[in-house]
Amino acid sequence: MSISKSQVEAFKVLVNWLRDAVREPEQFTLSYDAESSAFVRFNHAKVRQAGQVQQAGIGLKLIDDGRHADLHITLSGEQSTDLQRLAEGLQQLRETLPLLPQDPYLLLNHNGWQSQNVQEHPLPDTEQVVAEIAEAAEGLDLVGFYAAGPISRGFASSSGAFGWHQANSFNFDFSLFHENGEAVKASYAGHEWSSEGFAKRFQQAREQLEFLGRPLRTLPPGQYRAYLAPAALEEIMGMLCWGGFSAQSIASKSSPLQKLYAGDQTFSPLVSLDEKVSGSLSPAFSGEGYPRSDLRLIIEGKAGEQLVGSRSAAEYGLTANGAGGGESPSALNMGAGDLPQTEILKQLGTGLYISNLWYLNFSDQPAARLTGMTRFATFWVENGEIQAPVSTMRFDDSAYSLLGSQLEALTAERELLLSASTYSQRNTSSALLPGALVSRLTLTL
Repeated sequence: MSISKSQVEAFKVLVNWLRDAVREPEQFTLSYDAESSAFVRFNHAKVRQAGQVQQAGIGLKLIDDGRHADLHITLSGEQSTDLQRLAEGLQQLRETLPLLPQDPYLLLNHNGWQSQNVQEHPLPDTEQVVAEIAEAAEGLDLVGFYAAGPISRGFASSSGAFGWHQANSFNFDFSLFHENGEAVKASYAGHEWSSEGFAKRFQQAREQLEFLGRPLRTLPPGQYRAYLAPAALEEIMGMLCWGGFSAQSIASKSSPLQKLYAGDQTFSPLVSLDEKVSGSLSPAFSGEGYPRSDLRLIIEGKAGEQLVGSRSAAEYGLTANGAGGGESPSALNMGAGDLPQTEILKQLGTGLYISNLWYLNFSDQPAARLTGMTRFATFWVENGEIQAPVSTMRFDDSAYSLLGSQLEALTAERELLLSASTYSQRNTSSALLPGALVSRLTLTL
């Protein structure tokens, strides 16, 4: 399964037509998005639904005298039809522009940059993947969703900029249910399917499922030693990314990491965090037309660079670095530690093994204090051995504690977690994260 090279050519035809069609002093940007995706839904370890989605669309922005308007157009794949749709869209935007006010924070990139990145990791045959999943899940109650295929992004502007990005990926998001209703939630994702890697990840989930058959342990509220698996850490990082590294949020003093950027707080020196665009699923350019490069967001526990979109750059006199409108990371990469996966339970000793966290929110945003629930496979461990699953509990703690003063170690192995979102199209966001061993986590309910 692949997106044909003719897609780039089809996009170039639209771009060239548009360059000829705009009238001075009009300017344009044209973005492109496409996917060719296989989707397979499992229930009770059997395929219940399978399908294929091929779609492509463009986003046209027309700019004139500080005014701008946008339109998304679905492409048919038939050149004459698509050129007609583009022509109609251009006319529609021309009629709309005079009705709009000038935008004081419009900041266009007038550089004619060029960017091309085509990752052609071979994806496995869907039938092979389904066979491996069915074999691994034999006799188990598995519910899951497999999505795979190439995703393309393009960008062009009247200033001569042109970018093209294509990446292949797969994501198998699944849960194993025990007959008592408890479940283990896990995922296996990446650019290249490894039968060995999948078998190892599945075996880990299967082992945890066995422990869910034991009687639930209810813990009293208090502070507990804990290990946060990568999926649990992703929930915490996801909350911090919600405005945490945004130039607009930092400038308006609404960032949950305000104290970090002000120098009043630090994380542990073990914590280094990058927006690592290179080699990721995310394109090396933004939908606003700015090239993106790798950024060091947290350097050994201290604040590094910010994510600066064009509007923030215009409003606060900063330099845009390719951040999207929400100024959130889309290719999060956290540095590994030196705790081997095989030593996690031994190093934890007695405490909580937390596979997932759920329903997170800020309980005190300026203090980066988070609250949420444990869910799925959370276990009570004594002397390095799992004893029992733990009833769902609420935690409330500061990220400056969990990833700062109380952080003991990060794992040497990291897990690639891809966004499972498929709203309108497959998402290209990813996070490469270790697990974290903390000496104290506060449970409140």
